Amino acid sequence: MGIRWNDYPVDGVHDEVILGQGRPRPGAEALCSYLASVDDAALAERVASAEMVIRLMGITFRVYGDDGGSIDRHWPYDLIPRILPLPEWRRIEAGLKQRALALNMFIDDVYHDQRAFADGIVPRELLATSKNFRPECMGVSPPHGVWAHICGSDLVRHCDGTVYVLEDNLRVPSGVSYMIENRQITKRCFPELFRRARILPVDDYPSQLYAMLASLSPRPGDLPQIVVLTPGIYNSAYYEHSYLAQRMGVELVTGADLFVDEDDCVQMRTISGPRRVDVIYRRVDDLFLDPEVFHPDSMLGVPGLMRAWRQGKVALANAPGAGVADDKVVYTYAPALIRYYLDAEPILPNVPSFRCVYPDERDHVLANIDKLVVKAANESGGYGLLIGPHATPAERDAFADAVRRDPRNYMAQPMLTLSTVPTIVGNRAVPRHVDLRPFILSGESIEVTAGGLTRVALVEGSTVVNSSQGGGSKDTWVVDVGGA
Repeated sequence: MGIRWNDYPVDGVHDEVILGQGRPRPGAEALCSYLASVDDAALAERVASAEMVIRLMGITFRVYGDDGGSIDRHWPYDLIPRILPLPEWRRIEAGLKQRALALNMFIDDVYHDQRAFADGIVPRELLATSKNFRPECMGVSPPHGVWAHICGSDLVRHCDGTVYVLEDNLRVPSGVSYMIENRQITKRCFPELFRRARILPVDDYPSQLYAMLASLSPRPGDLPQIVVLTPGIYNSAYYEHSYLAQRMGVELVTGADLFVDEDDCVQMRTISGPRRVDVIYRRVDDLFLDPEVFHPDSMLGVPGLMRAWRQGKVALANAPGAGVADDKVVYTYAPALIRYYLDAEPILPNVPSFRCVYPDERDHVLANIDKLVVKAANESGGYGLLIGPHATPAERDAFADAVRRDPRNYMAQPMLTLSTVPTIVGNRAVPRHVDLRPFILSGESIEVTAGGLTRVALVEGSTVVNSSQGGGSKDTWVVDVGGA
C-alpha cells in the first residue's frame, strides 16, 4: 500500500521532509512519491537489506556501561533520509565556514597575543579555568594558522524553522565514517532515487581529508607520510579510525608503532626499518599524546611527540590545545568572536544560552532548571546533561548542587522543539527528532562536506540523538531542487 503521507503528523514541529497535509518539501518530491508507491512487503525487504549490509560490513560502535565494561553494537540506521534543498544548504555551508575560520583565529590568538581577552571580548578568567587550555602550546604556529583541522559542529532546527549551532566539536570529532556508510547503504536500497534526484555526493570526503592533511606536511614537495593514530581496538570510534585509514590509503598506528628520534623527527616502525612520519591524524586525546609532557603513565601516545610538533618536524591534526574552543561556555562567545575577528555578522545563530559563571544568569538557571537543558562545559556524547522537563526532582536537585559547586563548568539553554524526519517503525513512517553534524575541513582552504551525519532520536518523544544514548542515524541528502 505504501506510506500514506496524508496520515503523517507534523503539528507543532518543523519536519524536514513533509510540509503538512502530505505535501513534500522542495527536494523531497521524488522520495515521497517513491515511498508512497512501495508496498509494505517491499519496504520491509529494504529495511532488512539495510540491516544485513550493516552486519556483513561490520559497521559497529562501542557503548560503555556504568560497570566499566563495553559492548560493540551494530550501527543503528534508518532508511528514510533527511532532505536539505541546495539553496538552504549553501547558506548553512557559508555559516559553517565563517564559524570555523573565526574559531581557528581565536585558538591561534589564545596561544599567541590573546587580543580577544585584552579587548574584553572573552573574559580572561574563562581561560584560567579552562580544562582544555594547554600552556605547553603557547607560541606554537601550526601550518596555515589552523588548529582545528576537522570540526563537527552540531546543528538543530527549531519549530520556527531557524537553524541554530548547538555546539562545536573541535578536539577529535567522530561520525564521518557513518555519514559515508549511510550513503552507501541508501544507494543500495534506493538506487532508483539516485537516478531521479540530483543529490550532492559525500563519497569524496576521504580524498578531501587526505588532501587537507597532506597540505600540513613539513616537507612540501615530497609525498607525505600520513598516519592515523588510534588508541586501539577498544576505543568507541575504532571502526572509524580503521575505516578512514583504509579509505585514505594510509597506515593505522598506535603509539607503540611510533617513536621520536634524536633529530626530533617522528618515525614509524616498519618491517623494512624506520620511516619518517610527516602528518599524524590523531584520534587520541591531548592528555594521552605524550607522556613526557602530559600523563606520564600514558601508553597511548608517543614520548617526545610534543617536542617534535613544537619544532615543526611533524604536523598534528587536530592540533593539541584546539579544545580550548571546544567548551560549551566558550561556545556562547562564538558570535562575538565572528564579529571581532571577521568584522561580520554571524550567518548561523547560537542557541540562546545562560552562563552559570555569572551570578544573574546562574540564578535564572537555578530558578528555571525544570524548564532548561543544563550542560557540563566539556562533556560529550550525551553525558553530563540534564534535560530539565524530563528529569526527576532528585536529578534536578543533584544538578543544581553541581552548578552551585562549580558554576564555571555549566551552561544552560532553553528546551528547543527539534525538527523531525519520517522514521520507519514497523510498516509506518512516524516523526522522530533529529540534529545534524556537518564536517568542516580547514587547511589551505575550508571545505564542508555536503550534508553531514543526521542523528535521530529513535525513542518517541526523545530529543537525545547520541548513539551512546540510544540514538540512530540517517543519510542526509542535499538536493539540487532545480534538477530534482
